[in-house]
Amino acid sequence: MSASLLAPASPAPSAAEGEAFEVVSPIDGTVYARRRYAAGAEIEAALAAAERAAPGWRATPIEERIAVVAAFVAEMEKRAPALAEALARQIGRPLWQADEMPRLKLVTGLAATAAAEVLADKTYPADAGIRRYVRREPLGVMLSICAWNYPTAMLGLLVVEPLLAGNVVILKHSPQTPLIAEIAAEAFAASGGPAGVFQALHMAHPDAEAIIASGRLGAVGFIGSVAGGRRVHAAAGGTFTHVHLELGGKDPAYVRADADLARAVPLLVEGAFSNAGQSCCSVERIYVHADIRDRFVDALTAEAATWTLGQPMQGTPHIGPVVRASAAAGIRERIADAVARGARKTLADDRFGAAGLGPAYVEPQVLVDCDGAMPIMRDELFGPVACVETVASDEAAIARMNDSAYGLTASVWSADIDRAEAIADAAVAGTVYVNRCDHADLYLPWGGVKSSGLGRGNGRTGIERLTETKSFHVRARYV
Repeated sequence: MSASLLAPASPAPSAAEGEAFEVVSPIDGTVYARRRYAAGAEIEAALAAAERAAPGWRATPIEERIAVVAAFVAEMEKRAPALAEALARQIGRPLWQADEMPRLKLVTGLAATAAAEVLADKTYPADAGIRRYVRREPLGVMLSICAWNYPTAMLGLLVVEPLLAGNVVILKHSPQTPLIAEIAAEAFAASGGPAGVFQALHMAHPDAEAIIASGRLGAVGFIGSVAGGRRVHAAAGGTFTHVHLELGGKDPAYVRADADLARAVPLLVEGAFSNAGQSCCSVERIYVHADIRDRFVDALTAEAATWTLGQPMQGTPHIGPVVRASAAAGIRERIADAVARGARKTLADDRFGAAGLGPAYVEPQVLVDCDGAMPIMRDELFGPVACVETVASDEAAIARMNDSAYGLTASVWSADIDRAEAIADAAVAGTVYVNRCDHADLYLPWGGVKSSGLGRGNGRTGIERLTETKSFHVRARYV
């Protein structure tokens, strides 16, 4: 732990003082970038700058904050090609899919509208001579910790919304995607944003935890793994810091006997395979009614066979490698374990010469005859694998969908919308879909339950969770 974070007057080196780290590209295993973690004095300087900037940013009218954030996002858009290439090389997503700026721009527009509404004073009925109203106030200094899998788009929740709400932000990006944070900091500086309002630091985990434990933060926002979320939550224990966690998922889909397979199957395959399955809301468990099991498996296999794997900087493959070779090895081990336990692959191995492409490449696969005892049906996989289990009834499907430590999203596929909505209502998840999946709807609150996290982002709810309610009772005259 950095003593400087707890006692600013007595700076001391951190455990990772200037420690270097490398970004290994999953495309070919080469070192794409070398960086170093911030030293204790640098972290303290950034935290002190944020604390100095917080009162002025809080007092900035919402119209001016919206203008500053819009200028920042405009500078980000100028850097869209650089952001896309950095994303592709750092995580392996095909370059033709790597521009996340449209999503960041949409989040910004929606959040700006929501902020103007949420932050306006709300009046309440009052007696003669009394005024009652409520004002939303920012939480202060926020540490935002970003995952690697949507490294530009996630800045909407972790940077744009907090700034609009009146907070100042220190961003710690994943060590797999540090260049995204650097480009964002450069864009904010180029936009003319006030000093100290938004900063990016490469921090080792112990130093981030020390900041959280120091009690000097108003809030911490974390998008990442369940293990990481637990560490953040533990570090904040006793500080009364606001903690927002968006964690993992093991998201289920239930395909009823009356589902329109021609429309459902392509969407389910996309939900399982897009971004190489590396999305918190990827479809990782598919429950299909026994009456259509064979027809569904045939259709799913045929659709899955159309998905391609390839070098992400060339052509238009559907997916590239997963984020690192060790992750790929774990996915292959989980597939092998499921097969050993009775699951069956429906697609041939080595269709794309994955071994020749490199150790981080995993070919998309469909597994049928899965069951809930298999680790692949219980633990988040984060890989391009669609796992199918057969169920005999709606009630069985609901039980299986809810038999999970996670609760981010769940989907139901059916022509009977009323029945599908009833099933969706019974699903324990932060977001439920009917005839759709794997979609973070920016018009709705987003977040999970159980091990999938705490709190919600997006729109009015996103601004509200980044502010505190302050009640005013004003006796204007004595009566």
